[in-house]
Amino acid sequence: MACDEILKAVFPLLEGEDLATCMLVCKQWQEIARDDFFWKCLCAKIWPSVCKRPSPPTVTYHKLFKNFYKLQDEQPPLPPTLSFKDLEFYIDIWSKQSLIFSDVVPGLVLRRGSWIPPPGISDVLRSHLEGPACKMTLPVEPRFNVPFDQTVSVSVLVSRKDSNKVACIINKSVFDYTDRSAFRALAFDYLDISPAHPFVSDIRAWVSLLFMDHDNDGIIDVFGIEVDFCDAASSEEEVLSLLDILDWK
Repeated sequence: MACDEILKAVFPLLEGEDLATCMLVCKQWQEIARDDFFWKCLCAKIWPSVCKRPSPPTVTYHKLFKNFYKLQDEQPPLPPTLSFKDLEFYIDIWSKQSLIFSDVVPGLVLRRGSWIPPPGISDVLRSHLEGPACKMTLPVEPRFNVPFDQTVSVSVLVSRKDSNKVACIINKSVFDYTDRSAFRALAFDYLDISPAHPFVSDIRAWVSLLFMDHDNDGIIDVFGIEVDFCDAASSEEEVLSLLDILDWK
């Protein structure tokens, strides 16, 4: 029996996480395991009704399974293999084509967020910063002003000293939402996760510009920057575990 025929006979017997692992073995296995028939069989075991139509409710059954399947007996995550002392963050902010902020921030500095925000910030923002979730924050020195109607974008790269590799957290994303009640301008991007974790997807990284509570409605006075992964990680250990599975290059 040819190798392809053996694989086609074995793959339908596998669970989803095992079939996904097979896609990482080599190009031949990936092409065979990508056959949507296998993923339809897996979906039929969990959501039989989605197979009653001639086509899947999403683009493919593979995508449906990847996005919505939950491991039934999921083991507690292993401790992260890196720490903030291994990391450096490269943060660049542009207003149109002009660079208005650029800094290399050691992981321990961004992690601590131990600086004291200036007097005069809003109670809503102070409550947010003092909340229990892990927040990576940084003071902006010197502070800068940005008109509300001006396009501002941000990029964040992170490097790890233990392997001399770099990953992208945010790539030239625009601060396209300003929450004036919370005094934060927000930009986000979807994280590039390592192919070794095929069931982890659609996780967003957020960068916020923290600004003062002034009466000037046309200008935001930025005094700080916040980086977080509120969709997926709220503790320091969860943040490190998430960073650990980025697509490091």
